[in-house]
Order: sequence, then structure tokens, then C-alpha cells
Amino acid sequence: MTPDTFAPLALFTFVATISPGGATTLATASGLQFGMARSIPMIFGIAAGMATLAAAAAAGLASLVLASPVLHMVLKIAGTVYLLWLAFVIARSGRPRQKANLGKPISFIGGIGLLWLNPKGWAMTMGAAASFSNLAPNPVSLASLLGLGFGISAIFSLSLWCSAGAAMARLLKSDTQWKILNITLGMLLAASIIPIWVL
Repeated sequence: MTPDTFAPLALFTFVATISPGGATTLATASGLQFGMARSIPMIFGIAAGMATLAAAAAAGLASLVLASPVLHMVLKIAGTVYLLWLAFVIARSGRPRQKANLGKPISFIGGIGLLWLNPKGWAMTMGAAASFSNLAPNPVSLASLLGLGFGISAIFSLSLWCSAGAAMARLLKSDTQWKILNITLGMLLAASIIPIWVL
């Protein structure tokens, strides 16, 4: 594979992972509440989820999931419940460290779950597998290529969003500002569920 053939895939994965959505909102909120260092496991979890989801899509698993109406509906409901719970937790958050029992950042496993329970993620990676199938001679090679592309792009993109959240944390001065921003991020995360049900 030449750089000319890899460039469109790199651009696609970068745009797909940096555009606003559930994962980017979550990364911003985690940077805001916990800082960059404590958010690293979540970032790598989401990236691993995206990489393995893309590899599974290239290997053909996504088409099986999307072809089964019952399994697809279970995935939609589970993803919706998980994202709504995360949105609720974020919206209720206050200023970091203001309570002794402050929650912990989302774990590596939680980050993986965010992607694997997201039907939009399945559809996006399945589309990528179909669009870039000519870049690899077989499904295993394509799975490796897409997994690597999505994984690297997700680490970079989510780190940018998380850093933006950490930078915003330094600008907020009052409890009211914290509450407004946390409620806004919670609402954005909840709104990211809409495409799951209308697409």
C-alpha cells in the first residue's frame, strides 16, 4: 500500500473520530472533571473500542448485527440506556473535588463498552469497511488496517477534546459556571442518541 492509497483512509478515520458526538462529548467532560492524566484509560478504552469495532466490521460481524432486527434493537436500547446514564452523571456533576465521594473517571472497559453499544459506530465502521475494501487483499488484512487507522485517529482526536475540557476547567470560576457547562455537556451527550433512532 502506498501513501497515496492510505491517505483517504487516514482522512476518513480522522474526520470520523474528531467530529462531535457521544465519545467526543464524553472526552471533553472527562477532561473537565478529571484532567487529562486521569482520563487516559477512558481515551484508550474508546480508541480500543473503535479499533476492534472497525476490525469486526471489516471481518463481517457488523453486517450480521445490522441484518438481525432483534439484535439490532437490543443494541440500540442498551446503547441508549448507557449513554443516557452517562449524560445524567455528567449533568449532575459539580465543581471537581467539591465532594469527598466524587466519582471516578470512566474506565478502559467502560470506554470500550461505549463504542460496542453504539449502533452509529457499527454503521460507520461497516461503511468504512465497504468503502475501503479495495485497500487490502482479504478481510483479515482489511480488519488490521481499519483497526489501526481508527485506533490511532481516536487516540489523537479524543486527546484533543479531553485537553479542551481540561483547558476549560481552568477558566471556570464559579459553581454556577461549572453547573451550566456540565448540564450543557450532559444534554449534548443525550442528544447524540438521536441519530441512533432516526438513521
